[in-house]
Amino acid sequence: MAAAASAFIAILDEVVEGDTRAIDEAIILGFRVPGDPADPIGAPWLEEAVRDVTALGSAPTLVIAVLAVVGFLALAKAWRLAIFTLAASGGGLIASSLLKYAVDRPRPDLVPHGNLIYTSSFPSGHSMMSAVVYLTLAALVVRLMEKKRLKNYALAVAMILTLLVGVSRIYLGVHWPSDVLAGWAAGAAWALGCWLIARWIGLGGDEVRS
Repeated sequence: MAAAASAFIAILDEVVEGDTRAIDEAIILGFRVPGDPADPIGAPWLEEAVRDVTALGSAPTLVIAVLAVVGFLALAKAWRLAIFTLAASGGGLIASSLLKYAVDRPRPDLVPHGNLIYTSSFPSGHSMMSAVVYLTLAALVVRLMEKKRLKNYALAVAMILTLLVGVSRIYLGVHWPSDVLAGWAAGAAWALGCWLIARWIGLGGDEVRS
């Protein structure tokens, strides 16, 4: 958790000083057809698929995922887990919004945006909230399971989803790569913090099984 938080601070410092501009631009243009910044690399179906992937990190999708899990936990009468899941996800959303407001970095202006945008750029809200929600839910699922391979599978799925969402934001030209890296770092720090709190207060599978 400390390493992820330190990584976020380091990236923020570089962004504020403007040191990431060159590599940010190079990576974004690397996802575009040479000589035509308006055309993302790949066939048209790929661009459409990337839009579908980026939706996995959108607020409506994440809210549905969280509410579905909370509903399951409520039916299982695991009230502490349900409340904790809501608090962890909601707190992450508030943290993401405050960071965006505080930094207020403009969106990339090199290429046409492949997705509608409403907020500032740093950190990537999709990347951070994907990490917050998917990794937090995976951490809770891990505490409900006993077999190591099932724990590893849950964590792997969460990490892959988070990775794909972040890359999709760069591909669509709506975020600088440093925004995405910062979002991953902040989201991972938040999720790991929630996992530590869950351990500290003794949240686990016994609540659901009972």
